[in-house]
Amino acid sequence: MTEPLRIAWFTTGRGPGSLGALEHLFAAIDRGLPVLPAIVFVNRDRGEADPTDRLLALAESHGVPVEAFSSVRFRKARGGERSMPDAPLPAWRTDYDAEVATRLARHDFALGVLFGYMLIATEPLYGRFPLINDHPALPDGPIGTYQEVISELMRTGSRESGCMWHRVTGDVDRGPALSFCRYPIFDDETKPLWLSYISMPQGHRPPDQETLLYGEIRRRGVARERPLMVETLRALADGSLTLDETQPRDLTNEVEAAVASA
Repeated sequence: MTEPLRIAWFTTGRGPGSLGALEHLFAAIDRGLPVLPAIVFVNRDRGEADPTDRLLALAESHGVPVEAFSSVRFRKARGGERSMPDAPLPAWRTDYDAEVATRLARHDFALGVLFGYMLIATEPLYGRFPLINDHPALPDGPIGTYQEVISELMRTGSRESGCMWHRVTGDVDRGPALSFCRYPIFDDETKPLWLSYISMPQGHRPPDQETLLYGEIRRRGVARERPLMVETLRALADGSLTLDETQPRDLTNEVEAAVASA
């Protein structure tokens, strides 16, 4: 019998996607996925946000210990600046991650899994624990938030996209890829949405997030994020996938089978 893979689950718990991913993980474990969440870590305090509190309650209802440690409170106590896009991370961020690492060292886990974790991990954290992160694009696809990824796919007229899991390193969204799946975003169903989007005058297009094309691309990605998470953890747990892979594992067939049976 396969020993369960002990993981630390990192999330900000900002919305229903984060909560749904953890629910999906627990459901997969109930169906036999050999994974044991040893700790759920959130970078918010209890009472800081209702969605995070619901996620903490979900974890505790399954008997999983939680660590809630607010990055906002830590920043304010240090008089630190907010992290800004395309700028170096402020000094307090490495101090925060060093404290997170100290707290998590009290728990026994082999792998940190980041899903909906809204902080960029720094060396005191990823240098101490092996961490993997989900990203809503193919290994050679756009980087950034899912909103930025989808807008880039639309801007460049991409015909496909994907989801992946990768090692967390100092190269944001570009750590070594472990697994991925791909799916079409230009096909018979989406062709009218593309034509409608392309035909809009450049200066009169609504924001990407308000278009039907954006919504459909996002829907297809969300449908595959959670099955890819499960299949990646399954492969890591049974040893068929390791953190030292030189080529990412294409799990498209397994993911599409899960999507079809959902």
